[in-house]
Amino acid sequence: MDVYRFKYRLRSCDVDARRRFRLSRLFEMLQEAAIAHTELLGAGRSRTLDRGFLWVVTLQNLYISRLPEYDERIVLESWPGETMHTLFPRYWLIRDEKGEELLRASSVWTLMDERTRRMAAEDETGIVIGGLVTGNEAPFPRPPRLLKAPETLDFTVPRSFTDLNGHMNNTRYFDLAEDLLPEDLAGRAPCEIMSEFSGEAREGDCIALLKETDGDTFRLAGECGRRLFRLSIRFKEER
Repeated sequence: MDVYRFKYRLRSCDVDARRRFRLSRLFEMLQEAAIAHTELLGAGRSRTLDRGFLWVVTLQNLYISRLPEYDERIVLESWPGETMHTLFPRYWLIRDEKGEELLRASSVWTLMDERTRRMAAEDETGIVIGGLVTGNEAPFPRPPRLLKAPETLDFTVPRSFTDLNGHMNNTRYFDLAEDLLPEDLAGRAPCEIMSEFSGEAREGDCIALLKETDGDTFRLAGECGRRLFRLSIRFKEER
């Protein structure tokens, strides 16, 4: 098995006002690379989506040395870890065109039954993906800590935030986080991101958003009768 690899040049639609890779676009790219590689490994649409099984990400951690910037050329690498019953680990590494590491990430995916909206067992899907060890794996992902004393506000899921799985795409939560960042953190570069997705939000759902800032870290979570997600973004210290 080979590592999945492709080159990309950041466009204006990929970056924010500071010309850095927008987090939601970054996670979209990681997601699309995972899907493309899974297709090459024989576990793509014909064996999943067309049979009523949906790929969903449950945990994702990202460790950033430097975010790529507008017009920069990057090389993305992605590879799977060994399937763990119903869990599918995956890893990424992004370098600049000189080979310098910019960031690495780890995640855990699972397959959901489109009809029951529950995790699909291995004997239902028949999908097992062999793992690859490169030595460049980020630490196995873990969930962010719970919020201690959050502020609360309501958010209604718009149609434009939903995806082909019929729920709010996980990358859209990073757009929410960007909009809710306090001013003293908004201009700083992130260095570590942890996220957990444990429930679905559908179009029109009203989510109770909980947010808090703890020093260099911003945390955001969402509930709608149950916990839907939580994420934390730690920022580099100002110099």
